[in-house]
Amino acid sequence: MTDPTSAGSGAETVSRPEGAQVVGLEIEPWVRALLRCPASGSELLDAVGPDGAPELRSPEGLAYPVRDGVPILLASEARRV
Repeated sequence: MTDPTSAGSGAETVSRPEGAQVVGLEIEPWVRALLRCPASGSELLDAVGPDGAPELRSPEGLAYPVRDGVPILLASEARRV
């Protein structure tokens, strides 16, 4: 599986084997399939933030933190990537 992520001004592609998970992001597959960006409604991609913590990213460039295994899907908590 390939996850597009952006870092700085250029885009970066992160490749992970199919079914691989970001460490610290253990969400049941059926729940994961339901999660969407609260701002755009887009599917969210697993990613790792600049501090090494797991996060979920939208294709529109919004990143949502995951704290204690719980995605914080609040527009006010999103950061631009």
